[in-house]
Amino acid sequence: MKYTQLGRTGLKVSRLVLGTMNFGPQTDEADSHAIMDAALDAGINFFDTANVYGWGENKGRTESIIGNWFAKGGERRDKVVLATKVYGNMAGSGTAAAWPNHDKLSAVNIRRAVDASLKRLQTDYIDVYQFHHIDRATPFEEIWQAIDVLVQQGKILYVGSSNFPGYKIAQANETAARRGGTIGLVSEQCLYNLAERRAEMEVIPAAQEYGLGVIPWSPLHGGLLGGVIKKEVQGGRRASGRAADTLADPSSRAQIQAYEDLLEKHEVEPGEAALAWLLTRPGVTGPIVGPRTAEQLDSALRAVELELSEELLTGLAEIFPGPGPSPEAFAW
Repeated sequence: MKYTQLGRTGLKVSRLVLGTMNFGPQTDEADSHAIMDAALDAGINFFDTANVYGWGENKGRTESIIGNWFAKGGERRDKVVLATKVYGNMAGSGTAAAWPNHDKLSAVNIRRAVDASLKRLQTDYIDVYQFHHIDRATPFEEIWQAIDVLVQQGKILYVGSSNFPGYKIAQANETAARRGGTIGLVSEQCLYNLAERRAEMEVIPAAQEYGLGVIPWSPLHGGLLGGVIKKEVQGGRRASGRAADTLADPSSRAQIQAYEDLLEKHEVEPGEAALAWLLTRPGVTGPIVGPRTAEQLDSALRAVELELSEELLTGLAEIFPGPGPSPEAFAW
């Protein structure tokens, strides 16, 4: 495994991030534990989760699965850089769900959410505590005041953002700089892949300017970049969700077909190429991979060692040109 520093920090993390969103909803606890063991054995030390994972009546379940894995010992917790998130509503069902202050980024919810996550995760600290979404109603002065207390208490070490636009990254870190205390955001987790490159316009430049590590989520764009057409032809798993919607458009399907044809010519697996491409992009710390099975984890690991030729990179850029830098992407 290869490692890099997370943004401007001294924290060293693996170039692949283990995403755990499938743990619980798609993958049972025993298999989830096996995947985490395999990831750790392969050198992946950066694990990402969120308090809402498990979803619906089972929200919080994913953190609990991770906590039970930590409880097995074997220095599991010490070896892992643990990232989780706050924002989503964690109130229980029934009348409790209607009460305010159980979501978003108010000081009261941040305090409540951290303590609840620590309990589920069976740990006394979180390495990277991430804001899952912007909160338009809560000023950053309040957010950073709450974070300062948690850092002083030793409950969190670093803070990251997720799904932030570029101007909010700037606003958050400028506010942190004026206040002193916390060093501000150190990472941004955003939607970024070959087929979805809008982050290159504002988000990634802002992250680079302020020293945030970029952590792309959905690196295969919901399976679209994982050889979906080939799998359909071979009678495998059919596209669903975002991938199915995209393939329903003839021009988009032609684009994905060209992508798969290019990679077949170069004898490279599509999913591995999509991950390897992200590892070549400026500012990227490492993409989040969310394996449902051990086999999917093995495929992701091969991407770290995959070297894409200049010819292949040029071909990928022709198929997925991206928006270009801002403001030239929309102005002169």
